[in-house]
Amino acid sequence: MITIKRQVLVVVFMLATLLNYANNTDSKNVLNTKNVKVVFNEVKKGQQLTIKDIDGVILYTENVDKEGKLIKTFDFSQLLDGSYTLELEKDFQIVVKSIKIEAGKVFLNDASEKVILKPVVRNEDNLLMITKIAFDNEPLDVALYYNNEIIYSDTIEGDTILNRVYKLDEELKGNYKVVIQNNGRSYSNEFKI
Repeated sequence: MITIKRQVLVVVFMLATLLNYANNTDSKNVLNTKNVKVVFNEVKKGQQLTIKDIDGVILYTENVDKEGKLIKTFDFSQLLDGSYTLELEKDFQIVVKSIKIEAGKVFLNDASEKVILKPVVRNEDNLLMITKIAFDNEPLDVALYYNNEIIYSDTIEGDTILNRVYKLDEELKGNYKVVIQNNGRSYSNEFKI
């Protein structure tokens, strides 16, 4: 009889612990509109943190002023119900965290964090090299400008690693700019030869 009571007590204790754990897990994603803490790892000085709305309108931006772990506390009480993103723009990637506000509650879903790999643009002498890892299989639209006039455009698509090398005329010295469109984002790079 004592053994059965002990087993029942253990089962009740385990169910209570499990229920408490489930409640705590749900509450991690639902936050108050005051003092929402966001953490980004491995940041460097000069990287940019941005908050955008669903239409891509920038609501807040700041440059990171130290290396290491970035811990920021935001007050989202003035924002309307809707979806927002926190974006940390690093050298070769953009880390995106999703936020949803409903009825004064903030839903921060760390599991929905995604990383967008940026195209890498290099130039040596009269060669322009563009590389992008494209796990999403989205094409790159490239536009090349010389002295603010478009001189070439191209769409790069195909494999998961997109590579292109462009040979520029050695006689055309001056200011160049390459603009790359990918996944609704635009990247630009200016250089001289």
